[in-house]
Amino acid sequence: MLMTLFNIQRARTLSHATRGMAIGITLLLLAGCGTLGNANNRPAEPEPDLSELVHAAAEQMVASNPELTRYSPMIAATFVSIDNLSQSSTLGRISSEIMASALARQGMQVREVKMRDSMFIEESVGELILSRQVQRLTAQHNARSILMGTYAQGQDYVYVSARVVRAGDAMVLGSADFRMPLNNNTRSLLEGQGGW
Repeated sequence: MLMTLFNIQRARTLSHATRGMAIGITLLLLAGCGTLGNANNRPAEPEPDLSELVHAAAEQMVASNPELTRYSPMIAATFVSIDNLSQSSTLGRISSEIMASALARQGMQVREVKMRDSMFIEESVGELILSRQVQRLTAQHNARSILMGTYAQGQDYVYVSARVVRAGDAMVLGSADFRMPLNNNTRSLLEGQGGW
C-alpha cells in the first residue's frame, strides 16, 4: 500500500512537471510567434512624393547623358496627357516646373518663357509648345533644347515620361520615366484635366 501511494504521488509530481513544461513551451512558442508577427507588421514605408520622383528622374537623365548640359539654355513646356496632347492638368504643369528646377540643379541653364507671344497658353492648361512655333521660339530665346513630357493615368498609377530634345532637329538628348501611386493627392492634381 505504501508503494502504491508512493507511485501515485510520483505520478502526480510528474504530471505537474509535465504540465509546467507544456505551459512553458507554449508560452515560448507564443512569444516567438508574437515577435515574428511584429516583424511582418512593420509600418509601410511612405510613398515617394512627386518632387522626389522628379528629382530622381532628372538625376537619371543627366547620368545617362553627361553631355546634356551642353545643350543649354533649355526651355520647358507643360507636360501633357498622352491621350490628348492639347490637354494638361495641375499634375502636368507642376511636373514640368519641378523637372526644370531639378535639371537646373544638375547644371542645365533654364530659360523662363511664360510669355504670351512665345508660348501657346490656354487658361488652366499651361504652356504648350506648338510645333510650328518651335523654331521661332528657340531662336527668340536662344534655346538649344526643350523639356517636354507626357503622363498617363492608369488604374493604380500615373506614369510620367520626360525628355529633353534638341531644338534644331528634335533629337532626344535625355529621357526618364517614373510612376507614382494614384492616391488622393495625385487624383487632386489630375482633376484639372476633367478626369479624376
